[in-house]
Amino acid sequence: MEFSHYSVMLGECMDALDIKEDGIYVDGTLGGAGHSLEICKRLTTGRLIGFDQDSDAIAAATERLKDNGQFEKVTIVHSNYENMKSELEKLGVEKVDGILLDLGVSSFQLDTLERGFSYMKDDADLDMRMDRRNPNTAATILNEYSEEELTRILKEYGEEKFARNIAKNIVKQRETKPFEKVGELNAVVDASIPMKAKKTGGHPSKRTFQALRIELNRELFVLEETLDTMIDLLNEDGRLAIITFHSLEDRIVKNNFKRNEDPCTCPKDFPVCVCGKKSKGKVLTRKPILPTEKELGENSRSKSAKLRVFVKKSEG
Repeated sequence: MEFSHYSVMLGECMDALDIKEDGIYVDGTLGGAGHSLEICKRLTTGRLIGFDQDSDAIAAATERLKDNGQFEKVTIVHSNYENMKSELEKLGVEKVDGILLDLGVSSFQLDTLERGFSYMKDDADLDMRMDRRNPNTAATILNEYSEEELTRILKEYGEEKFARNIAKNIVKQRETKPFEKVGELNAVVDASIPMKAKKTGGHPSKRTFQALRIELNRELFVLEETLDTMIDLLNEDGRLAIITFHSLEDRIVKNNFKRNEDPCTCPKDFPVCVCGKKSKGKVLTRKPILPTEKELGENSRSKSAKLRVFVKKSEG
């Protein structure tokens, strides 16, 4: 199957990165290389370093960049972007001019039903691994987490109103047979949500699948733990552009950017700052950039996307 991933807000991302033809840029979520290809087209003596933990994405990105004559500008790293600093050091790169993260699950991952990211194929394995070197899968979480832990992730990561009931029924069901297939989880979720609540909000398993995917792939933890490092990796006037797809991600990015712009912890009535914390730059998006109506018409999966941008400034 062809690796397809609509490059969300492609033009807006290129504008946000303000690409210099001799710059060094990082695509922390390479995917099918849609964004990376456009970055490369704007480089002459510059360089792109692409990270992805999905081997299918790396294979597809490599092919796409070669087909478009851009591969010689690119170094691909098979790793989660949480390892960006150490991997760049291995490449002899201390600072970069721009970093892009597109945090969406790729269309390929969703549409390759055997990967288990989608609730649409009942006989698919409950996998959901972005990095298939991970020994654990979504089934591991369902079969091994306590009822309390399952409730927590469904509430926090899925914002699921019926988290406690779903978790209770998951634990009850696995006593009879361990979870293996998507359909087994769909059945439990469906039975755990009142009929009235299922009339709105889309597929009843949507929030549960989101929660399991986020937990398994440590998505919010990695994002939260890596943002400061990425800002520190930027040259002066370097840009960090991040596309999020749900409120949990967007809140993390928004709050981090705000704190890096204004890190002062002094009481508001202090006449001067005494905490000594210096601003690292400026938020360029007071409100997030949203997809155009045209893009929404071409790709419905863009509808929840938000782009936020931070520019690094001298701390002097």
